[in-house]
Amino acid sequence: MSKVLFDEIKNLVTESRNPATMNIDQESISQILYRINDEDLKVAAVVRQEMAYIERAVEIVVDGFKKGGRLIYVGAGTSGRLGVLDASECPPTFGVDPEMVQGIIAGGLKALTRAQEGAEDRPEGGAEDMMALQITARDVVCGIAASRRTPYVIGAIEKARALGAKTLYITCTPRAEMNIQVDVAICLVVGPEVVMGSTRMKAGTATKMVLNMITTTAMIRLGKVWENMMVDLQMTNKKLQERSKKIVMQVTDVPYEDAEVYLQKAGGHVKTALVMIMGDVSAEKARELLEKGEGFVRKALAHLNK
Repeated sequence: MSKVLFDEIKNLVTESRNPATMNIDQESISQILYRINDEDLKVAAVVRQEMAYIERAVEIVVDGFKKGGRLIYVGAGTSGRLGVLDASECPPTFGVDPEMVQGIIAGGLKALTRAQEGAEDRPEGGAEDMMALQITARDVVCGIAASRRTPYVIGAIEKARALGAKTLYITCTPRAEMNIQVDVAICLVVGPEVVMGSTRMKAGTATKMVLNMITTTAMIRLGKVWENMMVDLQMTNKKLQERSKKIVMQVTDVPYEDAEVYLQKAGGHVKTALVMIMGDVSAEKARELLEKGEGFVRKALAHLNK
């Protein structure tokens, strides 16, 4: 079995040596840092090459959300942690239910801080987690595996497809080697890492960029952003409370004290406060208009004279 696994991974791009860093162990701190930075500079260009696939992935996610479905990230190790991170940031940033975007990692939550040896090698573990989540045809399941071959992730994707869900896959191996059946594959071929096999580096950076793009773009398309400001954020700490006031002030030109009062009347909901001020309506009417406007401030205001 070990030899079979060795043969499987020996030619992976993510497991190859980087000719530019062969002597990095003999270099100065400054030289090492520049080597790392030189490699990192390549990442954004690689992401751009996959833009058409990222766009299609976002379309699938938005469609799933509109049907009441969820986006479920599935990964192991660094890939799993990145999925959990992106999912955990959606509720405070965009005011969505924590169930809407979820990150599932091989080995469970304890794997976030300490490696759970062997958890990623069980495809049945991924399948079991999909069953536990009660995946349906409304959901979108996104596998994340730099090497493509992570058994846990493959097991989850296969089970999700069997349950009718749309499936995405983010990997750092060439498209020609992508042999897992999914609706959209995003292949971020960032090349060999500075330290061989350390996919927490370029592969992790590229993956994080794409996860940011998928959820941010999807939330914008759901009306969670006015111009370039997050207007569905949750006022869960003092910083976000003050950011909420700043947004209301910038959009409507009301003074600080008025922004505070309107937010109190709006139950801390920025979009409601904005519609109240710009539409000169009560909080109740503002919520009604937002519902008619499918959560978009502009559409809500357009309903004022209808």
